[in-house]
Amino acid sequence: MPCAEPCRDLLDYKTLKFSLTRNRRVGLLHRLLQLAVLGYLLGWVLLVRKGYQDTDRAPRAAVVTKLKGAAAAGTGAAGRRLWDVADYAQPAQGGSVLFLVTNFIATAEQAQGTCPESPSVLDAQCKADADCPVGSPVAAGNGIRTGRCVMFNSSHSTCEVHAWCPVENNTLPRKPLLAEAENFTLFIRNTVHFTKFSFSRCNALQTSDPSYFKSCTYHPVLSPSCPVFRVHDMVEAAGESFGDLALLGGSIAVRIEWDCDLDRAAARCQPQYSFSLQDRRYNFRTASYYWDSQRRLCRTLLKLYGLRFHISVHGQAGKFGIIPAAVSFGAGIAFFGAATVVCDLVLLYLDAKADVYWQEKFEEAKPPKGKAEAAV
Repeated sequence: MPCAEPCRDLLDYKTLKFSLTRNRRVGLLHRLLQLAVLGYLLGWVLLVRKGYQDTDRAPRAAVVTKLKGAAAAGTGAAGRRLWDVADYAQPAQGGSVLFLVTNFIATAEQAQGTCPESPSVLDAQCKADADCPVGSPVAAGNGIRTGRCVMFNSSHSTCEVHAWCPVENNTLPRKPLLAEAENFTLFIRNTVHFTKFSFSRCNALQTSDPSYFKSCTYHPVLSPSCPVFRVHDMVEAAGESFGDLALLGGSIAVRIEWDCDLDRAAARCQPQYSFSLQDRRYNFRTASYYWDSQRRLCRTLLKLYGLRFHISVHGQAGKFGIIPAAVSFGAGIAFFGAATVVCDLVLLYLDAKADVYWQEKFEEAKPPKGKAEAAV
């Protein structure tokens, strides 16, 4: 039959044959590969990656923040006044994102009416009433045009607008008005929970002393369990100068990283803090409203510059597990087998005596003659 020979070859069985080859170069290569696999298994898989551990990389995190400090500042008609946490912290009770005022521009005693638009607004400049179409808003301005072109001062004419008058002041102080803010403190309480292992940890020292958090300041070596951070230190850790950043504001990212080895004592599970600058400018506007003596609704407009802190929490926890340990050791054993395969390829294809090794490695086992004839 035409397929008898190929079909018979399919039923052949090949078994391993071990041959001792006194080739020092290949022998040295084999030992070096084994040492490399052993170093990878012990150094990288077990010590660095901790491949014998089961891991939880998605902890549940809670963050509570509080700012502390006071400063006195004010400009022009707004007057000098005290700023405390209710004034310079936005929102008043901070979560993972909060804003600290370091500078501001105040426009006091604004009331709704008509007044000249600011000459700093390019779309508001005019030479005649025709340049101020009635009812159209001023682009990037403060109000709606009334149709009149009026004198703002001796050198500028602008469109008259219906707005909160006088229009917003845009004169920025040369130095931050709340320069004392660099000595304010930010309390960051963070709790993480690794649900896979039912393990929770807090970054604050567990103490019964009520004065501890009022007197301590975070230091990575001296007081790593104090969750009270000085604003100046946080800005410097982000690579910036407080005086430069406080003038126009900025955004700082605070990253809390947890890396917990639960095969060790729980006290060794401590967070690592890092600070980075996200933006060099940050401001927004807010206003406080009141009724004057003539029963007019008035307001004081504040353009606030300051530091926006964004706190994020990341982490992982690991604990010994049978399945990951078995997988890691199984992979290591497979790599030892791969070292033998590489050396076989060198012997059979790259060595000068490859033909001799082919003859010694592969041999056909033939049955006795009587049984062979019976099989035919």
